Amino acid sequence: MSHRNARLTFHGRLLIVQRHQAHWKQAHIAAAMGVSRKCVKTWIDRFEADGEDGLWDRSSRPHGSPGRTSPAIEGAVLELRQSQRRGQDWIGAELGVPARTVSRILRRHDVPYLVELDPMTGAKIRASKTTTVRYERDKPGELVHMDVKKLGKIPDGGGWRGHGWTIANHQSRVAKPPVGYDYVHSLVDDHSRLAYSEILPDEKGPTCAGFLTRAAAYFADHGIPRIERVITDNAWAYRYSIGSAVAALGAEQKFIKPHCPWQNGKVERFNRTLATEWAYRQAFTSNAERAAALAPWLETYNTRRRHTALGGQPPISRTLPT
Repeated sequence: MSHRNARLTFHGRLLIVQRHQAHWKQAHIAAAMGVSRKCVKTWIDRFEADGEDGLWDRSSRPHGSPGRTSPAIEGAVLELRQSQRRGQDWIGAELGVPARTVSRILRRHDVPYLVELDPMTGAKIRASKTTTVRYERDKPGELVHMDVKKLGKIPDGGGWRGHGWTIANHQSRVAKPPVGYDYVHSLVDDHSRLAYSEILPDEKGPTCAGFLTRAAAYFADHGIPRIERVITDNAWAYRYSIGSAVAALGAEQKFIKPHCPWQNGKVERFNRTLATEWAYRQAFTSNAERAAALAPWLETYNTRRRHTALGGQPPISRTLPT
């Protein structure tokens, strides 16, 4: 069993070794498995030194543990922070302790950052940027998120994810021109996370407008009869070409703040799930095969896949009966 923060299980590490033995380059192994080149080299070296036994986790316990800061120093740090409300650099200089040590003491005792405190009273008045409460609209259709995910097409016979970089590059150089891209348009409801996607040939204005109309019809068939607001990024097609389609739905169009993609976070997160659970879930042998797998996967996502933010229920559980 791997430790909880490990990127690879024993079988993943063994797959690295097997691909190395099949003459994959280490850089290509790293790209295919989503790890660093250093990680790939580490497991190859351990296998060469210890065989398969070297692919299991080793103890993380250090050979020697440095001495922890004394309770007296910790107490002095906390007292100065409480009385003077100064930062780690000032406290460290006053006590002759490295600033990094002061920072670790403050974090260990859950002392708030100065930016979160009132400068006059020292009371905590600001919330941390990190929160366990996700924003969410009150009802289905109140807000939907729209975006496009660009994916490289798969050549007939499969691409590099199935055959490795060396074979795929050789085939493209010898016989095949570039195959281009698919544009996966998606619409996600903020409250229920119900999603709809289509693979389209481009991301131009008329294409986006047509997709929005069909997506609204899909939502209506699945318990969301009306869309009130549509939020997108600031792409040209969204800003200048889909306004009439939004108006035809009786909805209001909204845009995220430039360079703030998290404001369109529901669909951005869906794009990630789309890539990992559909587009790159298996090695498809053709682009048509991958395209055909989208609709079944989407049905599973909406009706069966458990969603953490929904208390372990699928998106369809939050829509109206149809």
